[in-house]
Amino acid sequence: MDLHLLMIFLLSSFTLVWALHLFASSGRLPPGPFPLPIIGNLLQLGTQPHKSLAKLANIHGPIMSLKLGQITTVVISNATLAKETFQTHDLNLSDRPVPDATHAQDHHLSIVWLPLGAEWRNLRKICNSYIFANQKLDLNREFRRNKIQQLISDVQDSCRESKAVNIGEVAFRTMLNTLSSSICSLDLTDSSSDRVREFKEIFRSIVEEAGKINLSDYFPFLRKIDPQGIRRRMSVYFGKLLGILDSMIDERIELRKKEGYIRCNDVLEILLNHNEEGSSSEKLDRQSIKHLLMVLFIAGTDTTSSTIEWAMSEFLRNPKTLSKARLEIEREIGKGRLVEEADIGRLPYLQAVVKETLRLHPSIPLLPRKVRADVEMCGFIIPKGTQILVNIWAIGRDGSMWKNSNSFFPERFLELDMDVRGRNFELIPFGGGRRICPGLSLATRMLHLILGSLINNFDWKIEKGYETKTLNMDDKFGGTVEKANPLRVIPYPRI
Repeated sequence: MDLHLLMIFLLSSFTLVWALHLFASSGRLPPGPFPLPIIGNLLQLGTQPHKSLAKLANIHGPIMSLKLGQITTVVISNATLAKETFQTHDLNLSDRPVPDATHAQDHHLSIVWLPLGAEWRNLRKICNSYIFANQKLDLNREFRRNKIQQLISDVQDSCRESKAVNIGEVAFRTMLNTLSSSICSLDLTDSSSDRVREFKEIFRSIVEEAGKINLSDYFPFLRKIDPQGIRRRMSVYFGKLLGILDSMIDERIELRKKEGYIRCNDVLEILLNHNEEGSSSEKLDRQSIKHLLMVLFIAGTDTTSSTIEWAMSEFLRNPKTLSKARLEIEREIGKGRLVEEADIGRLPYLQAVVKETLRLHPSIPLLPRKVRADVEMCGFIIPKGTQILVNIWAIGRDGSMWKNSNSFFPERFLELDMDVRGRNFELIPFGGGRRICPGLSLATRMLHLILGSLINNFDWKIEKGYETKTLNMDDKFGGTVEKANPLRVIPYPRI
C-alpha cells in the first residue's frame, strides 16, 4: 500500500472511530450537525455565529447539540425553550462558561463569571439593592443629564462645522463619561488629563481584545500556552485599569478621613459606605470592589452605544417612524428640548422603538450558560458541564412568533403588553432568570435619553456619497454585535 492510500485509510479509520465514539457518548443529546474530528462544528460558526446557528436550527430544530472543538454545546433557538432555560431549569443552568481571557488578574472571580454561591449572591444583592435600585439611580440622575447635555453640545459643534458624526463613537463616549461620573466621579471629558487619556486607551484595548475568538476557549489543553496571547495582553490591560482604580480608592479613603468631607452619590462611595455599615459577611475586600467597578465600566458601554447606533440607522431607513417618534416627543415635552427621565413614561412610541431595536439587534446575541447538574429538556438529557447558548437573535426574528419578523415595525409593541425585563421570553436582550443583567434599569434609561434627545434636537442626513435606502445594515460579531460599517451622519439644527 503506497503512502497516499495509507493516509486515506488512516484518516477514514480515525473518522469512523470518532463517529462511533460520538454516537456512544452523545446518544441522549439533542440532534445536530455531524462534527468533524478534532475541530467538531467550529467551521460551521463562520464569522457571524448567531446567524449561522439560526440557519442550523432551521434544519436541526430549536434545541440542537454541536461540538465546538472539545466543548459540547446545546443551542436554544425559540422562546418556549428559553423559558425552560431561564425559568423552569434556571437553578441548574445559572452558571456561565468562563472564557480563558478572564483568568487574567483573577477577573474570573468577578460577578459576571462567578458560579452560583454565597459570594455571587452577595455581589448580586449589592448591585440590586445599593447600585441599580431605582431610588439609588434617581440620586445621580443629574450626572446623566449633564452627560446628555454634553453630548448635545458636542453635536452642535459638528452642526456649525457641517461635520459628520460617528453615532456609535459619540454614544460610546457619552456612556463611558456617564459611567465614570456615576461610578467614581471621574470626569472623562477632560482630555488634557493623563489619567483620562490612559483610562480611555486601556478601556478601548480591553473591548477590542474581548471581541476576539480565542482558541483556548474551545480547546482547554491550549490554555497553558495561550497560543494567541489574548490572556497575556488582557493581563496587562486589566492590571493597568486595576491600578487606576486602586489609586482612586486610596484617594477617596483619604478624603473621607478629612473633617468636613461631603459624601458623594457615586458607586464607589456606596461600596465604601456598605463596607463600613454592612454586616461582616456582606463586606467586600478591595479586590472584589475593583473587579466590580471594572465590570460596571465594561458591561455598560459597548452594549448601549451599539444599540443607539442601530436605532439611529433604523430611523434613517424608516423616516415615517422617525417622524412619529419626533411628533410624540414634541407633543409631550416640546421641540428641541432634552428628554428627561421623568418623560420616558409619557413616550410609549419611543419605548416601542427601543424594544424593536433590541428585538432586531440585541447587542449580545448568544447568551452563554453552563449546566450545573444533568437536565432533561424535550426528552433529551443535557449532561453536567455542557455549554448552553441561547440564541436571542434567532428568537427575536422567529417568524412563528413575530409577523414580518425581519422588518422594523415599532407599532407591534403598542399592542403588546411586553417588556425587556426577562418576563417575556420572546424578547430577552438582557437575559433572564438569576443571571439577568443587573444594570438593565440604567441601560434602558440611557437608551431613551440619548435616542430621544438626538432626534428631538437635530435633523440627520447620511454623509455625502451614501443613500438612505441602501444604508449598509450588515453586522460584525465581537464582544458585542455592532454595525460592520459605522454610521456617519451630518446633524442639522431643528429650526
